[in-house]
Amino acid sequence: HPKITGVPCLLKKRHVTHLTVEAATVKYVSGPLIFVSDGDRYPLGGIVEILDPGGGRRRGQVLEAGREHAVIQVLEDTSGLDVVKTRVVLTDDAARIAVGPRMIGRVFTGSGLPRDGLPPFVAEKSYPIEGMPINPVSRSRPSDFIQTGITSIDLFNTLVRGQKLPIFSGSGLPANEIVSQIIANADVPNAEGDFVVVFGAMGLTVRDYSYFTSEFAREGSLDRTIVFMNLADDPTIERLLTPRCALTTAEVLAFEYGYHVLVLLSDMTNYCEALREVGAAREEIPGRRGYPGYMYTDLASIYERAGQVKGKKGSVTQIPVLTMPNDDITHPIPDLTGYITEGQIVLQRELHRAGIEPPVDVLSSLSRLMNSGIGEGKTRKDHRELANQLYACYARGRDLLRLVAIIGEEALSEYDRKYLEFSEAFDKRMIGQGTEARTIEESLALGWEILSVIPAAELTRLSKDTIAEFLNPLAADGNPSPYLEKAKGG
Repeated sequence: HPKITGVPCLLKKRHVTHLTVEAATVKYVSGPLIFVSDGDRYPLGGIVEILDPGGGRRRGQVLEAGREHAVIQVLEDTSGLDVVKTRVVLTDDAARIAVGPRMIGRVFTGSGLPRDGLPPFVAEKSYPIEGMPINPVSRSRPSDFIQTGITSIDLFNTLVRGQKLPIFSGSGLPANEIVSQIIANADVPNAEGDFVVVFGAMGLTVRDYSYFTSEFAREGSLDRTIVFMNLADDPTIERLLTPRCALTTAEVLAFEYGYHVLVLLSDMTNYCEALREVGAAREEIPGRRGYPGYMYTDLASIYERAGQVKGKKGSVTQIPVLTMPNDDITHPIPDLTGYITEGQIVLQRELHRAGIEPPVDVLSSLSRLMNSGIGEGKTRKDHRELANQLYACYARGRDLLRLVAIIGEEALSEYDRKYLEFSEAFDKRMIGQGTEARTIEESLALGWEILSVIPAAELTRLSKDTIAEFLNPLAADGNPSPYLEKAKGG
C-alpha cells in the first residue's frame, strides 16, 4: 500500500509488527474516544500512537474502522488533545503482549507494562490479546479437582480444572480476602505439571492495591503468580484490556508451556462499567440499565476462554469476581454471567454480619461440573453422598430457624433441636473457617464430625455402607475408621 512503510517485512512474518501509517488528523474527541478521518487505513484492533501538540505520545487502540472515519480508544488521559494539531499514527495491526514463564512473580499494569519497577518483559514472540476461541471439537471435558483451601467451595461447590466458576459478591463483602486466600492456597492435587495463578484486577482503589500488595508479601504467593493491576485512577479504557492480557498470558502458559493456570478476574462489574462508558461515548443505543446490548457477547468472549484442549497437558480455569449492585442477583452483570458460566459462588451479607468468614451461602451456590471432579481417585468416594447429606440437613436447619422466629423454640421436637444444633455448628465451624486453609480430607473429616449430632435414622442421603465405613466407630473391615479418628482429633 502506498501509504504504508516497511512493506518488505510482510513477506517474512505472519503478522505486521511496527507498522507505520501516515499521520491522520483528528475530527473530534468524545470522552476517552477520538475520531479520525480515513478510517479504511486502520485495522480493527490495531494499536496507534497519538502525538499531541506538546510532543507527548499516548497509546490507543482502534475500536471501530469504517470508510470515512475510525474510532480510537485512548489508553491514557485525553486531556490536552488539540483537534487541529493532534496526529494519529498506526504502529501495530493488533494489541499484543509478550508472554513467557519468566513473567511469573511479576506485577504489570492492566495493559501489560511493568508496575513492579523492573524492566519491561521481553519474549521471543508476542501474542494478540484478543485470543482465539477453542474449537468445541478440541475441548476435553473438565474432570480434575482444584483445591482452593475453602471448605464451602471444595466440599459443596467443587471447582474443576477447565471450569469457569464466578463469585457473586456485594458492596462491602470480603471478596478481596477470598481472592487472596485462593491465590495463596489453590492447588491441583491429582494433575501433573506446574500450577500458576494469573490475577487480573480492574479498578482497584488504593486501599485494595495496598491490601493485595501486603498479602502477596505476607503469604509469599507472588512467587507463583502473574499480576495485572488496573487502578481506579488509571485510564478507564485500560480495564477493557486487563482481562484479555491476563487470559492471553494464561492461554500461552497453558497450551504452549503445559502449565495448569487459574485465572482470577476482579472486579468484572468495573469492567462492565467501562464498557458502558465507552458505549455512551460512541453514542450507542443502550440496552438494559444503560449497558451495551452486546455486553453478553463481550462477556462470553472473556469467559469462554477457559477450558482444556485434547492432547495438551495444560489448562485454563477461571474465577471471575463481580459485585452485585444493591445485592441484586437479577442485575444484568450477574444475570448474564450466570448464563455463560458453570455455576456461581454467592456471598451472603447476613453471614458476614454474623462474623462468619468467608460468608459463602452454600444453599444459593452451585457448581455444575462438580460431579465430574469428585469421587474415588479424585477426592474421596464418600464426597458426593456426604455433601448431599450435609446440604439437606443444613437446609432443614435453616427452615427451622425461620420457624423458631414465629412459634419459638419450645414448640420444636427433640429431632428439630438436633437440626438447629447442626445448623449452628455448620455455620460457625464448616463455613466460618476464617483464613485457615483446609485440605479436602480435612473438610470431609469435619463434615462427618458435625454430622454425628444427627441421629443415624435421619441420614437418608447416605448408604448403609458409607455410614458403616465413615460414621460408625468400626469400618467395614472391623477396624477403627481412620476418617472418624481424624475427625475426633479436630
